[in-house]
Amino acid sequence: MVAVTRTPKASWIEQGLRALASGGPDAVRVEALAQSLGVTKGGFYGHFADRNALLREMLDTWEHECTFDVRERVEREGGDARAKARRAGVLTFSDDRLRPIDLAVRDWARRDDEVAERLRRVDNYRIGYLRELLGTFCTDPDEIEARSLMAFCLAVGKYVIAAEHEGRTRDEVVARASAILLQQPPGDTGATATG
Repeated sequence: MVAVTRTPKASWIEQGLRALASGGPDAVRVEALAQSLGVTKGGFYGHFADRNALLREMLDTWEHECTFDVRERVEREGGDARAKARRAGVLTFSDDRLRPIDLAVRDWARRDDEVAERLRRVDNYRIGYLRELLGTFCTDPDEIEARSLMAFCLAVGKYVIAAEHEGRTRDEVVARASAILLQQPPGDTGATATG
């Protein structure tokens, strides 16, 4: 007797995340996922009760990867607070994986209250980490909050704003904006940049 190899649960989740990133939640269809995996859809039901269960697990995976996994990697790689803040932004909003999923989740959250709550939790975690990092070289709580918000807006907004920059590239402007946000505030000597 030949053993039947089941498509791993993680493969369904990963394919679902790819479909979400490229076409939104409506693109996450069991038949389409099965076809892209080269399997029948019967194996899907061995892992998930229904499509909604898959969607929840996809969001769980995205949330874990873009919060805990990013932070763990940033902390493991070390550096000062500025380097960590930059690295967290690069890892979260890079072009390869998490950024397209993040943008799709943001769009989805506009139409789904449960997804909006999940996104709020993720964004609160991310901005909390930024507060911690910025607090190592800035002591004014109001300034920390403002810089955290601006840094987060820059990280997300650079992908959705279509403006040109009068002889400068988007990367040049983003690099300059990041440098401004991560500067030691004038006259603030109460914290160190060793974070």
